[in-house]
Amino acid sequence: MQVEYDKKNKQLVIRIPVNDPLEPSASRKTLVVASSHGNKVFNDVQFNGQPLTVGVNAYIKPAAAAA
Repeated sequence: MQVEYDKKNKQLVIRIPVNDPLEPSASRKTLVVASSHGNKVFNDVQFNGQPLTVGVNAYIKPAAAAA
């Protein structure tokens, strides 16, 4: 995962790889598209003088089974 803070445009840019194939979540209720697998501290990305901590989960609900 990559994180950049663009002070000029006031944007936080997060790049995270997509799972291929998708993985079921721990509860098996969703499919995980991308995840940081918990919070990560980025000491090189500072916000108000402090290291930034980022946690990301992107998921979808699985399609309903065909009847």
